[in-house]
Amino acid sequence: MKLPVKFVVALAGVAALAAASVVYVVQAKANSPERRTADAAVAVDSSGPVVLGEPGRLLFRNGAPGPGYGNVASVPVFEPGGPRRISSLGCERFYTAVDGGLCLAKEPTPLPGAVAKFVDSALGEVKRVDVPGIPNRAKLSPGGRMGSWTTFVTGDSYSTPGTFSTRTAIMDRERNELSSNIEGIPLRIGDAVHRGEDVNYWGVTFATDERTFFATVSTGGRTYLVEGDNEAWKARTLRENAECPSLSPDGTKLAFKKRVSDGDVRPWREHVLDLTTMRETPLAEARSIDDQVVWLDNDTIAYGLPRADGKESDIWSVPADGTGAPRLLVPLASSPSVTTARR
Repeated sequence: MKLPVKFVVALAGVAALAAASVVYVVQAKANSPERRTADAAVAVDSSGPVVLGEPGRLLFRNGAPGPGYGNVASVPVFEPGGPRRISSLGCERFYTAVDGGLCLAKEPTPLPGAVAKFVDSALGEVKRVDVPGIPNRAKLSPGGRMGSWTTFVTGDSYSTPGTFSTRTAIMDRERNELSSNIEGIPLRIGDAVHRGEDVNYWGVTFATDERTFFATVSTGGRTYLVEGDNEAWKARTLRENAECPSLSPDGTKLAFKKRVSDGDVRPWREHVLDLTTMRETPLAEARSIDDQVVWLDNDTIAYGLPRADGKESDIWSVPADGTGAPRLLVPLASSPSVTTARR
């Protein structure tokens, strides 16, 4: 059920910047024997602020230790391992589109809670929504009108089916409408209308028309790729065994994680689905990715991958056609995104 949300727009100040560059030395460890172990110097670039909408920059959550840990940062796309600009905005998940962003952050409350913050190009807060649960996924539509986020309300991992519960919201910023939990959307599995107490949605991705979305739904011990219509308020399954979809910029392909083994040891392999032929292609990244990947362009995806110790992540990329090999982009970083063009 859609609920109207009235709010007062409150612009926050521009994020304070570090006055000097600080260099941190970290060890960039790969998760398999086939990948090299290297020392990487993570330098802070104090030449300018983090600005959303600036072309040619990759945005992410900074995982380097020291001041700015957990904050939104950016690097040049052509030099992703170079010095990073770091803001004062702390997020667990962050996503940018056009000249705005969506920050999903923890909220210090007695119960697990989060807050979804919509921010402007200077990372000033323009709207917030209090959200129950543990932050997990955040996404904006290409034009920035639609926002979505997912939290865990029980459990904190997708690896073991039936042991977690999620809550996923969709916000139409133009109409000031919030669907705080989309589990109530009428769902068709095949030719039949489906209703179930165990329905869970997560991992929304939007098309350029600002109404069509794709997501994962879990019910009856199975996961499905769902195509939804936010205007008509309906959804239908397209295929089984597809989680955390991400739509390519040209709208022709979906990247998704496919379960390839039971249990929580390397359960997923990233695939790309051609929406015209419905043919899927396994990607060259054979490590298990528990992330909603992003598209750097129509040919390349990027994703966060935890290190062997599980404490921090690095951002990697891989070609979307199954060729090539994974490439380390940004050490000590997660939740990547790139600015989309205004439509």
